Amino acid sequence: DYQIELREGNLIVMGPSDIVSSYIGAQLSFLLNLWVSPRRLGLVFDSSGGFILPNADLTAPDVSYVSRSRMPRTVRYFSEVVPDLVVEIKSQSEKPFGHSFAYRITKLREKIQMFLKQGVKVGILIDPDELTVTLYHPNQTPIVFTDTDILTLPELLPGWELQIADLWPPVFEENED
Repeated sequence: DYQIELREGNLIVMGPSDIVSSYIGAQLSFLLNLWVSPRRLGLVFDSSGGFILPNADLTAPDVSYVSRSRMPRTVRYFSEVVPDLVVEIKSQSEKPFGHSFAYRITKLREKIQMFLKQGVKVGILIDPDELTVTLYHPNQTPIVFTDTDILTLPELLPGWELQIADLWPPVFEENED
């Protein structure tokens, strides 16, 4: 149950995500699909969807979106298309042995920058530990969002809004049924 990516000719083996990161990915995919699907804007993919990028890397972002204008008509294998949007979610299970969590977030920032250099229009990095969402655009300063903020992507999804607090898993009380 490991994911394998090919980056710069090297195989990268990644373990499964922790349950909080998995929930956030599922929630974001769901909320994106609620907007994208009825409008037939494109396709939303989970972390199993692999993309072959122009630099020959084979990678699978935690969540991705490809507009219908960029999506090939028929794709059954890995798609040789650059997503419009990629999302990476920091997971506890991905901390390399002997490294701090700061190391992991740095690697995710580098991965987002690699995506942007390959033609991705928007990158998002979600940090469940800090309860932040960082928005990346090519050649621009990243913007950090917190619980009280609303994320919009007018260049990709005009009218779509995401209340950042909606990403985090609910906390259930012990006595709740």
